[in-house]
Amino acid sequence: MKIAVYAFDGASMFHLSVPHLVFDEVARSGAAPWQTSLFSEDAGSVTTSEGYALGGIEGLDSARDADLIVVPSWIQDGVAPSPALAELLQERHTRAVPIVGLCLGANALADTGLLAGRSAVTHWKSTEELARRHPEISVEPSALYLDHGDVMTSAGTASGIDACLHIVRTRLGSAVANRVARHLVVAPHREGGQAQYIERPVPADSSGGAIAVACAFALEHLAEELSVARLAEAAHLSQRAFRDETGSTPAAWVRSRRLDEARTLLETSELSVDQIAAACGFGSPVTLRQNFAAAFGSTPSSYRRRFGETRPASSPTKKSSPHRRTGRAERLGPT
Repeated sequence: MKIAVYAFDGASMFHLSVPHLVFDEVARSGAAPWQTSLFSEDAGSVTTSEGYALGGIEGLDSARDADLIVVPSWIQDGVAPSPALAELLQERHTRAVPIVGLCLGANALADTGLLAGRSAVTHWKSTEELARRHPEISVEPSALYLDHGDVMTSAGTASGIDACLHIVRTRLGSAVANRVARHLVVAPHREGGQAQYIERPVPADSSGGAIAVACAFALEHLAEELSVARLAEAAHLSQRAFRDETGSTPAAWVRSRRLDEARTLLETSELSVDQIAAACGFGSPVTLRQNFAAAFGSTPSSYRRRFGETRPASSPTKKSSPHRRTGRAERLGPT
């Protein structure tokens, strides 16, 4: 299989190296004669974001016989792909060549029209912007990667490794993907319970505004009943004002924060699921499990086995904590 990876001035060395790292290991291991190369608008060289010059870059025509095309990231200012690149991606797509957008590379696929009517994921910092610019796309900020067979997108930075391993798995099977992952010393298959590393939401307005007061009050009282009336009483605001400011209803916002706190406790404490349910205001462990599975595709116990740390039992904490969740993925191209 020939894999063509798009390179451009300003791309990071990490993003450019991920497809090479994973797919070249397939060839090195003798599993399949895969060949990975970099191409750009013009043959020659590109300058990475770190200031290094990379030579040996091929031109657009070199990707016209590729079996897979990867856009590993994208230009930070979000400019649309050049007409030449857009034409290449569209033409290859019509010929059943899978197109992959890793991290911000989803923006290039979106601007080219390949994601219209589809679900997609990108780096968590860019999800709102992608959704605003492309309302025809269902942007899923919490997925790790999403595979539609002919197009695929992944979340931020390191999740590109997961996406590339998924491609190996769908083409060559789990045994080969596991062997490649073992050589790279990474998890061979991250499934339910993992999400992008997303900063835990906190009130944006630290000046004491009504929304900030309501959010701060909620975060300090997650174990208690937090009705719209109580939030309104705490900050003298209406449900409409809350929704306009946060982008969600008070109930949805509070539920999301409770789930954030539950993940934090699963990762950093030895509290039981029953105790965590009570500490986070879910009322019962059944309610916690139902909401957790609906949001993250995993049970609390499975999540803890993957991400939990061995620590003494502790009380709820408001300290920030990173989290991950996988997206739905079935296949990418023929096996």
